[in-house]
Amino acid sequence: MAETIQVAALDGSGSFDVYCATPAAKPTAAIIVIQEIFGVNAGIRQKADDWAALGYLALAPDMFWRFAPGLDLNPDIPEQMAEGFEIRTKFDIDKGIEDVEAVIRAARALLTGGKIGIVGFCLGGRVCFLTATRTDIDASVGFYGAGIDGMLGESHAIARPLLLHFAEQDHFIDADARAKIHAALDGNAHVTIEEYAGVDHGFADTFGKRRSDEAASLAEARTREFFAAHLA
Repeated sequence: MAETIQVAALDGSGSFDVYCATPAAKPTAAIIVIQEIFGVNAGIRQKADDWAALGYLALAPDMFWRFAPGLDLNPDIPEQMAEGFEIRTKFDIDKGIEDVEAVIRAARALLTGGKIGIVGFCLGGRVCFLTATRTDIDASVGFYGAGIDGMLGESHAIARPLLLHFAEQDHFIDADARAKIHAALDGNAHVTIEEYAGVDHGFADTFGKRRSDEAASLAEARTREFFAAHLA
């Protein structure tokens, strides 16, 4: 079952929509799903539904609610892709992490106990990295998080499991950026980094032209195993 719930912002500025997918049986853990720059679109909603089908409470917050509420774009349509890139410039990452903290608290209240994980894509991957450094989230997964190489000064604060997926042919996250990430994080026993040969940014899209089934299936399987191990 899926519905849209409201979560209050921690700064008192309002409340925002969260797509909430509930499993058939009572969940013992929750997974927060963080959007790309295209909003809580059909692909993100499906990812939440898929986690609920595995028994998790799944929550996908509208990260752009402060300036583009309800955004729902298709990256396979060039004009909508361009719109996403324009709108993302308005996003305040610090406010975004505050909103994630609000969703973590809401998830704990809905679960009445149990662990919380987070998974995000592109912009959402960067959000997940900072969630791992700034909150007490139990486990984090970032897919091709653009901009992480510029935020490595916070990496000392990672104290819980973090899994990062990168595409070796990513035209937004080049080899130099990935090398910086490896240099900063490979020594942290809490962090696992996986790279996927021959694929580009967006390879794990739920569906559409950017998806690479082989790499996406492997990354998704690793993510399921990761959460099964760390949210039990």
